[in-house]
Formats: sequence, structure tokens, C-alpha cells
Amino acid sequence: MGWVQAGDYEVALEDGTVVCRNASGRRLKSVPSKLSDDPVVVGLRQLVEWLDRHERTCRSDVERWMVRSLAVPAQVVARVWPDAAWQRVLRDLVVTTGDGTTGFLRDADPERGIGVVDLDGDTVRLTPDEVRFPHPVLLDDLDDLREFAVELGVEQQIGQLYREVWHRPDDIAADRSHVDDYAGGKYDQLRFLYGRTTSLGYQVRGGQAVCPVLEDARTVEARVWLGDFDPYESTATGSLSWSDTSGRTLRLTEVGPVAWSEGLRMAAALYAGRSTEKQEAAA
Repeated sequence: MGWVQAGDYEVALEDGTVVCRNASGRRLKSVPSKLSDDPVVVGLRQLVEWLDRHERTCRSDVERWMVRSLAVPAQVVARVWPDAAWQRVLRDLVVTTGDGTTGFLRDADPERGIGVVDLDGDTVRLTPDEVRFPHPVLLDDLDDLREFAVELGVEQQIGQLYREVWHRPDDIAADRSHVDDYAGGKYDQLRFLYGRTTSLGYQVRGGQAVCPVLEDARTVEARVWLGDFDPYESTATGSLSWSDTSGRTLRLTEVGPVAWSEGLRMAAALYAGRSTEKQEAAA
């Protein structure tokens, strides 16, 4: 944007920051304190806050589309594409269409359709009714896509290609209902584990970390026991299990690939924040 008059100065937005110059055109290191309450400066700072919230909303929405592998109308993608915040998040994500085409999203237009770079390296224009931003665990050619992304210089704004994924083993016993791979991660205080859980974006409910996943029109909750006692007492991460909306614990063979991967991702992240022996010795 251009420079706007604010008292004896001019202000503008630059890379999300309010900048200022004096009457002679010299850039100042900061906005003078006497301009803090100037309506123009206040308006620009409010605009910065709104833009930050808008970008976070775009990221959150697109990540939800991906985690749920939702079918998104192509016209919706085309309509939001001119918005810089939406475009930064959507550009270079892997998309799939109903005819089996997979590629990196590079453009979207209401009249011309979407533009993708397919796996042959060709730029093609498609006009599907819907597109999907698949969860990486559902991509059979994930390793090839990752290599191709490096060649293309792809930089995704949300974790899709480089999101950690876990695949359910084929030889799981039919009666098993929990996973202990990341159980036993010790925390000096329960409140530290609660804090890590919420900072990672997960819910804490009934002494458990909860990660809801909508998959195949069914909501499944991955759960890790944290503890529900004195927040200053020590604790350890518990087993990982999954349940349906009625609270019934699922057998591991009933858990879908996305719910499995996202549950293990949560459990691993909580375990990674545990108190190490070195930290305990220092304390």
C-alpha cells in the first residue's frame, strides 16, 4: 500500500508492520510514540491484527480439509484464490480429482479451472467439480511426491507432504484395543503435560488428550491418558486408544488409516516433551 498522512508524518504497511517516515521522506526506525493514538496508525495496526487472524483462519480451514480429505468444490478454491492469504496456503498442495489426476496446485480460476503440475512434470488445466487435498497417509506414491517436490522447489505452508505419518501394521491381533509405543513418557508435573497438549492444539478432557478425526463420515477420537490428579504431581503418558462418539473403545482393526496416523502423531508429540534423564539429573 502507499504512504498515508498521519500528523506531520506518513505511515504505511510493510511486510505486516507499520512503518513511518518524516516530512522530508526519511525512514524512521520506529513509529513515534506521539502517533500511537493517531486514528490512521491505530487503523493500520488493527488491519495487521485482522490480516494475521485471517491467515490463521485460512491455514486452519485448509488443514481441516486435508486431515479430513474433504471434497471441496473447485469453484470455492477458484473464488478464494485471488486472496493472497488463501493462495499462500493453497499453492503447491497436492490435490486429487475424481478422474484420478494427482498434482501440485498452481492456479485456480472460475472460468479456466484449476492448474496443476502433474507427476509427469506437465502443467495441465482441469475443470473438475470437486478436488481433494488428501491426507498424506492416503497417498500411495508419497515418497515419489516428496522427491518430485524437492525438484520443483515446492514450499508448502501446511504440513501435507512432510507431515509425519504412521501406517497401521497388517498383523495386529484382532482383540487389541490400545497402543503402548509412546506410553511411559514421564513429566515432572501434570500441568506441564497439560500445557504441552493444549499448545499442540489438542483437547484435554477427563484427564485425557483427545484428537477427534472425521474419516469416512465417522468421527473417531484418539485418546492418550494424561492424569486427572494434583497438577503439581508427576505423571506419565498412558496408552493410546480410539473410541467412537458413544465412548465405545474401538479394536485397533476398526481404526481407519487417518485416525491411526493422527493418533500416533499426537502420542509421539506428547512423548517427545517428556523429562529426560539429563534434565532430571540437572534438577
